[in-house]
Amino acid sequence: MIQVKSSLLIITSIIILSGCREVAVPKPKGFFRIDLPAREYTRFNGNVLNKDILPVSFEYPVYGNISVNNNYKSEPGWFNIDFPSFHAMIYFTYKDLKNNLDTLMEETYRMNVKNHITKADAINEQVISNPDDQVYGILYDLKGNTATAVQFFVTDSTRHFLRGSLYFEAESDPDSLAPLINFFRQDIIHIIETTKWEKK
Repeated sequence: MIQVKSSLLIITSIIILSGCREVAVPKPKGFFRIDLPAREYTRFNGNVLNKDILPVSFEYPVYGNISVNNNYKSEPGWFNIDFPSFHAMIYFTYKDLKNNLDTLMEETYRMNVKNHITKADAINEQVISNPDDQVYGILYDLKGNTATAVQFFVTDSTRHFLRGSLYFEAESDPDSLAPLINFFRQDIIHIIETTKWEKK
């Protein structure tokens, strides 16, 4: 009788202990937490690392670094703002206009729209018009699995032309990059709003 009771006690203990284990449940799909810096800006005065002095200035984020675009070292006007903590970069091209505004606008349209139209879910255009500083252009938002999400160009239509494109070094799901894209889009808007053409 004692042996039966002890056997029952062991079996009951095993059932109770095995029933208390947590069932493994897969975690829902999520994205990495991204800590974004406080917005603060400094003035770019056209000096690209003492290499080029460009007749344009604007305010850019202090958490970015101005650098020469290594792919175009021999050409003046090619520079970047690098954001190493986020593996992001805004590529810039400045051009003096020489009766070639139509050509530069066509190149920009081809780069922004034609080259991405097959992969983009949508391409939105926002017209830029700041008559006080003679800054006019278009801001492009490219939605979907594209290499770039935000591009723009601004010009005074007679002497100056500035183009910029936001890229990320790593390929990733557009949804996971969305917070960063929105964050840097606001910085790009600030760059556009503070752009001034300087006298040569």
